[in-house]
Amino acid sequence: MNASYEWLRALVPFHQTPAQLRDLLTAHTATVDELIPLRQDLAAIVVARVVTTAPHPDSDHLSVNKVDMGTGELLDVVCGAPNVQAGALYPFAPTGTTMPNGLKLERRKIRGALSNGMLCSARELGLGQDHEGIMRLDVDVPLGTPLLQAMPVGDTQVVIDVGANRPDLLSHLGIAREISALTGVPLALPPIPGGDVACPAPERKARAARTGSAVIHVEDRELARRYMGVVVRGVTVGPSPEWLVARVTSVGVRSINNVVDATNYILHELGQPVHAFDLAKLGVDDKGTTSVVVRKAKAGEVLHTLDGVERTLDARIPVIADAERPHAVAGVMGGKESEVTEGTTDLFLEVANFHAGHTRTARRALSLSTDASYRFERAVDPELAPVALERLVQLIVAVAGGTSISTPADVYLPEPARAPIVLRISRIARVLGDAVSAEDSARYLTSIGFRVEAGTDGASLSVIAPSWREDISGEIDLVEEVARLRGYDAFPNELRPFRPGTVPDDPMWTLGHRVRDALVSLGLLETRAMPFVKGAPEGFARVSNPLSETEAYLRRDVLDTLARRAEYNLAQMQGDVRLFEIGSTFAPGEGSLPVEELRVAALVMGRRAPRHFTDTQAARYDEWDAKAIAERLVEVAFAGRDASLAGSEHALWTISVDGDEVGHVSRVSLDAPVWAAPAFGVELRLATLSAAPVAAPGANVHGVAPAAITRAPFTFTPQPSTPAAEFDLALLLPAGRLASEVEAVIRRTAGEMLERLELFDEYTGEGVEAGARSVAWRLTFRHPERTLRDKEIDGRRSRILGVLESELNVRQRST
Repeated sequence: MNASYEWLRALVPFHQTPAQLRDLLTAHTATVDELIPLRQDLAAIVVARVVTTAPHPDSDHLSVNKVDMGTGELLDVVCGAPNVQAGALYPFAPTGTTMPNGLKLERRKIRGALSNGMLCSARELGLGQDHEGIMRLDVDVPLGTPLLQAMPVGDTQVVIDVGANRPDLLSHLGIAREISALTGVPLALPPIPGGDVACPAPERKARAARTGSAVIHVEDRELARRYMGVVVRGVTVGPSPEWLVARVTSVGVRSINNVVDATNYILHELGQPVHAFDLAKLGVDDKGTTSVVVRKAKAGEVLHTLDGVERTLDARIPVIADAERPHAVAGVMGGKESEVTEGTTDLFLEVANFHAGHTRTARRALSLSTDASYRFERAVDPELAPVALERLVQLIVAVAGGTSISTPADVYLPEPARAPIVLRISRIARVLGDAVSAEDSARYLTSIGFRVEAGTDGASLSVIAPSWREDISGEIDLVEEVARLRGYDAFPNELRPFRPGTVPDDPMWTLGHRVRDALVSLGLLETRAMPFVKGAPEGFARVSNPLSETEAYLRRDVLDTLARRAEYNLAQMQGDVRLFEIGSTFAPGEGSLPVEELRVAALVMGRRAPRHFTDTQAARYDEWDAKAIAERLVEVAFAGRDASLAGSEHALWTISVDGDEVGHVSRVSLDAPVWAAPAFGVELRLATLSAAPVAAPGANVHGVAPAAITRAPFTFTPQPSTPAAEFDLALLLPAGRLASEVEAVIRRTAGEMLERLELFDEYTGEGVEAGARSVAWRLTFRHPERTLRDKEIDGRRSRILGVLESELNVRQRST
């Protein structure tokens, strides 16, 4: 939402600066993403001091001045204003500055005296009409400070991140309502210059109503919750007055003409989209009556929209039509055939409240998003329409004239009154952890339009939410309102006793947390990509409403997504990739829904560790590194179960748990440049998720974890204070003997003082008998309280070698 700082101040005359307003709204209402000064044409103007001034030797009305702009050098500046005074501060435009009128200043001589810039008047800066003298500044800032920082010059655009649950903030009125509550300054709609015309009271009907020569008919109340219209005759379409142009351009809207600018003004002031039709271009029957019909389009109807595109409509799209053809897509955009132009004299003004779902359907079907559709999709307050219609009529008559105004028509069936919500004061204290009195709670809620009455029990409040807050549906919503209006920084930040919840963590969440921690500890980085792929009709599940037709299918494996991320990194000349993702895959199922599985995948290529000056030739990832990652994943995800990795024809290794194949380790094929290292991937199925449309009472809808996940206590040990003892073992492994079997025996035999066991070398060739291989491990021992003696280390080495030879026929390799 783009809001104008000055426009907000017209509704609520607060005194906060733009920066202070940003902090206030961010703390209590919605995040302000950016403040954009709109007078960037003054960016080069700085604050300067006139040090000395003297008459020009060759002119009676010019002066030659020494100007200090904070650079340490005094500049000669010739000025024609009579009010220059030594010691005063003025706006100064140095040489090279382009002024707001387009003039570029150059270093030049004026009547023989050199001038290096210009001391500026308010008119020259576009800040007023005073041109009699230069603009004296009363500011306390260092010399050379940009004028935009030294004083509030021009307007500032406030960019606010409005959540989908707060459509009331998509207007200056909604934001001003919050500012009024936070500052205590009263809120009032500003008067429209020249807009003192009285608009007749509307006539309300349930289905159809007449306004002037137009008859409004709403075929289906599901299309429009409310539809108001009025006819204004005798207008003159032309340029907008300066104040209206300033308002609409301050929020990033281009000025078109006075009528269109008036509709945009109402949209951004109140958050109510409105539309103006050229009445003469709407169809008229033989009785001189114009029909305005809210209906669904007929399949194949064509509408030329205001953006210049000819669109073919289908039967899902709601339209505004006359008796013959559609003239607008309801809630989205008007049509070219009824556009307001310079020749327009009579208007039909529409102020409606269209259904959010139907507006969303039209926007998606036509791939057409507008300011109006953005608001209607999030729901507009139906009670706002009469206010918007009255201000729209007053504004159009003020800027475009008008000889007659019909009695407005209002097709509306009032909605049932909202039921009160009981807000318990004890509930506020329990949720927020701090007591908030009933008086304070009532004051906070009343300030933003809620109706509040004391409960009959004296310990609660009866609250009715205003029509513009459809997001308020329960007691917890009111608690949140009290918390944000009080200010989250007002709550204590000390640690307090609390009772942990009795609901256990979901087993799939716990499993994912463990897997994530394990992969991060191995140096991998997590990605969170969308699960959409190019796919094909056969073997893939198609999305019914894809974001893009180029990715209209759901993925079948996570490694495919990681491969695309790796290719993107390679395109950016980044060849060292360490990525993983925990996400869902989908395969066509027997029913209407696909089979969904939760999987983890990792892809590695390039250097094992980031570059460092101590290790310029870092080792690169190979298939054994990928296997190690797979073993770690199996250890974490399937603890205590019978798991194995075995060679395979279609992969480097397949991963099995209790005899069931759950994953694989493989080379990953990439569209890679010639310099790229090979890529290796691991993918593991963690669980199959239920696709049942309705869960039975008490059912686990999050799937079944592959193993019972228990929350083990964390064990913390102090940093070692004694030295470690290391030695290497080079062992001859006969054919078929796995390194993992050797490691298991070493760990069992070495005892509890074995701190680390690292495999660092494999060799086959000269000196090693045929069919065998030499594998080397480094063993690190440490005693927590004392230094180990050589005799102890030698004893452990001998015991390990003896057990390896007796159990596995593995001997130490002799040099």
